[in-house]
Amino acid sequence: MTITRVQRLSLPVSDQDRAKEFYTGALGFEVVGDTPVPFAEGARWLEVAPPGADTSMVLVTWLDMEPGTVGGLMLRSSDLDGDLRRLRDRGVRAQGPVDTPWGRQVTFTDPDGNAFVLEAAG
Repeated sequence: MTITRVQRLSLPVSDQDRAKEFYTGALGFEVVGDTPVPFAEGARWLEVAPPGADTSMVLVTWLDMEPGTVGGLMLRSSDLDGDLRRLRDRGVRAQGPVDTPWGRQVTFTDPDGNAFVLEAAG
């Protein structure tokens, strides 16, 4: 096998514009791509990622995936307490931090209910 990394993942959302606002506004992600998809009328290839990240997320409405069904998607933070404050300041209902045997974590969901774990670096 010559697989070297996870390139991107599809994240089901119900409204691409609302999702774009959440991921860029609340999480500070950048838009990597935003173009129409030829096989789904009115849908776009809307790809977002943290600045400088190798892996991105495609916010999809056109795949056979139910919005809000993704759970446990883990993100890494170099300032967990600061990011928790920023999330709450931006209206995100975040839980934590919680100390676990594998690190400090905060949990939250996107507007569709997809669940994330924000983990402290280190």
